[in-house]
Amino acid sequence: MKKDIKIPKVEGIAVAVVHELNEKNVEVWNAYLINQKPELIEGVLVSTRGYGLKEGEKVKTSVLRHFLDEIPANNYKKIEIITDELITVSNEFWVSFYLNKKMYDKKYVFLAGSISTDHFVDLPVIGKRGVMIQ
Repeated sequence: MKKDIKIPKVEGIAVAVVHELNEKNVEVWNAYLINQKPELIEGVLVSTRGYGLKEGEKVKTSVLRHFLDEIPANNYKKIEIITDELITVSNEFWVSFYLNKKMYDKKYVFLAGSISTDHFVDLPVIGKRGVMIQ
């Protein structure tokens, strides 16, 4: 039965979006997965998609899947670039990983308009400012 299935709570894992310069010195929005745990997480898979309204029209992106393999303790990895066109809609990151041979997963959703310098915080582990969901 569903009530008998124990779903472990995800803690110490965050998704952050940072406005920064890329290697060509151009400003971009990068999404990162942050592991604040004292242990390595492995088999990390992130599915991303964007959706919402843009200029009154429905917008829906393709689902992209990113295999990040593993993220060491107190470390992070870049997931993807978020284009300026997608900053104004909702951005969803579905994260799955293994920790101590147990599978965890959690959905992180940046609602439309939430990716903004108005919502910047100091990001743990990365050492930059950005928008973060834990």
